Amino acid sequence: MTEDFDISDARSYLTGLQQRITSALNAMDDMPFVVDAWRKEAHEPLQGNGITMMMEGGAVFERAGCGFSHVTGPKLPPSATAHRPELSGAPFEAMGVSLVFHPRNPYVPTVHMNLRMIVAKPEGLPPVAWFGGGMDLTPYYGFEEDAVHFHQTCKSSLMPFGQDLHPRFKTWCDIYFCNKHRQEQRGVGGIFFDDFSELGMQQSFAMLQSVGDAFLTAYMPIVGRRKDMAYGEKERDFQLYRRGRYVEFNLVWDRGTHFGLQSGGRTESILLSMPPLVSWSYKHQSLSGSPEAQLVSYFLVPKDWV
Repeated sequence: MTEDFDISDARSYLTGLQQRITSALNAMDDMPFVVDAWRKEAHEPLQGNGITMMMEGGAVFERAGCGFSHVTGPKLPPSATAHRPELSGAPFEAMGVSLVFHPRNPYVPTVHMNLRMIVAKPEGLPPVAWFGGGMDLTPYYGFEEDAVHFHQTCKSSLMPFGQDLHPRFKTWCDIYFCNKHRQEQRGVGGIFFDDFSELGMQQSFAMLQSVGDAFLTAYMPIVGRRKDMAYGEKERDFQLYRRGRYVEFNLVWDRGTHFGLQSGGRTESILLSMPPLVSWSYKHQSLSGSPEAQLVSYFLVPKDWV
């Protein structure tokens, strides 16, 4: 690290953010989170601790997971050094908050956010640290005002740190959250960044905090607008089918999932992003002109929403 930075500040912020977000969901759904505090012991591949918070079976959120972890390991996994080969095999310290919320109502979109800090400690060299993360929205039925609101909030969170950041991070998100084997976006996007320390550690951390602080503003008004909309079996079936695309991305392409599994992380916490129910359909075809067809033809196409 090129400047003095207290890693405990990052831990304090991330654990506080986890509490703020889960409290907001609890207030909306009146459903308690199960709090699972865990620890990795010295004989395991990773050492460290974390808190996994899970809510299942709520009236609004069918499954909502929000996890914090802080671990150290002897060797950075390949997923973390793909763009930094000089750090391959270095000991590391990593912490982060990751969440995925799967609503019950098909008109409410699924949301994902991840914020993390990684410190690589190559032998004989100074530590190298960086931040990563972002948030993205995955609707099953598209509403333009929801996409605009989400993207505008993301943009506003980045503007104090440079006008170039939002176009970069928005494009990065579109590229990253794509099911390349289907040539299809996972959702309407948001922002994504990785290996980020170009503002210096203190300002890069401030940017991370701004993104985290914007999450509830970006997502909860959308939930409030959509959670009581009437739906039927057709909409529910389509939601479960589209959740299959979510599972495909998380298992095939997601670097966070790969990092956790490759480094010997806690499987239950790594897979908190999985939906409770999901279905697959062979060569599914939506009726031309239907809201289901419009999701793919209009909303799951990268565009400038703001």
